Amino acid sequence: MTRPKIFGIAGWKNSGKTGLAVRLVTELVGRGYRVSTIKHAHHDFDIDKVGADSYRHRQAGAHEVTIVSGTRYAIMHELRGTPEPSFEEILGRLAPCDLVLIEGYKREPIPKIEARRLESANREPLAPTDPHIVAIAADHAVADTALRVFDLDDTKTIADFVVAVTGLDG
Repeated sequence: MTRPKIFGIAGWKNSGKTGLAVRLVTELVGRGYRVSTIKHAHHDFDIDKVGADSYRHRQAGAHEVTIVSGTRYAIMHELRGTPEPSFEEILGRLAPCDLVLIEGYKREPIPKIEARRLESANREPLAPTDPHIVAIAADHAVADTALRVFDLDDTKTIADFVVAVTGLDG
């Protein structure tokens, strides 16, 4: 299987990463690409609600819980004290696609755009210390960079950039 194209969105909490990711998925899928996403969370999270059958299965100690319906399925894998899987291990579990859009994993050596918003609690730029950041998307003017800077809401232009950088169009 050919490894899919990969592009990341990095930034601090409340920097606009999720909004940009959602808009890019919508735009790129609309252009006919099959896009998958990986989001890294730095905290405990749940996708099923307390009391739901899947929650009860996990609480009972199930290693993996798969929920299947006529419209989707999800597999939750409980680590139960084992180390968090590597980025490559997670990538290897995805079904074939054209592009994997990564939200988070800001330290992975993949091409990424840095999201910046004035509302972000931490506004320390990531780009100066990360050679894998290839552009910046911000809701404010950005100076002192040789990188391409986009308006955070200019989804079509950012999508064009992602397509060009990853080689999706070729």
